[in-house]
Amino acid sequence: MRLARFLAQCGVASRRASEKLIEQGKVSVNGNIEKNVATNVDPQKDKILYRGKQIKLEEFVYYILNKPVGYLCSLKAFGNDKIVTQLLPKTQRVYPVGRLDKNSSGLLILTNDGDLAMKLSHPKFESKKVYEVKLDKPCTKEFLDCMKSGVMLTEGLASVDKFEKLSSNTIQITIHQGWKRQIRRMVENCGAKAVSLIRISEGKVKLGDLKVGEYKKVKREDLI
Repeated sequence: MRLARFLAQCGVASRRASEKLIEQGKVSVNGNIEKNVATNVDPQKDKILYRGKQIKLEEFVYYILNKPVGYLCSLKAFGNDKIVTQLLPKTQRVYPVGRLDKNSSGLLILTNDGDLAMKLSHPKFESKKVYEVKLDKPCTKEFLDCMKSGVMLTEGLASVDKFEKLSSNTIQITIHQGWKRQIRRMVENCGAKAVSLIRISEGKVKLGDLKVGEYKKVKREDLI
């Protein structure tokens, strides 16, 4: 299999991130630094090291978490920051699929399966994500029209796949792009601010009655 895929399946990073690690010379195969991302390896025969430590295939695990506000979707804590992996068992290293910013909450998928992470997070796979957003003011017709027509951000046109007004100041948005702080930036460009943002589903996975801060172990087929 490709070296980057092997790294992803070992839980080192996503496949794209693994390719960057290879290019940076942080991976060796049988004692030699390997910078070619197209290199094929045999996990049963080859000795593969990442930053000097041998890595091997591990059992894939999958969790869904109701992320609380105040937690970062990161593998490392900075200062007094709290990170989402602190809420999960320490038995295996996992990482979040996609992101929810520190002030947002709701459904978060965590796994060590790099292939699945890519399929769920890359826009080309169009994994739909649904959010409930509470605004700092009532929705006006101008605001609703602005959101529905899309907003030009630095990455390109941020579009909404589905849009519903739930109350005078609460909306439900479905997107598949997942750019950094995309919904908050769209809302701000349309003249309002998001005072709360909760992801309630992603793909076929729903948050359901999972309480804030709680997690549930699931199967791969539950996610895709």
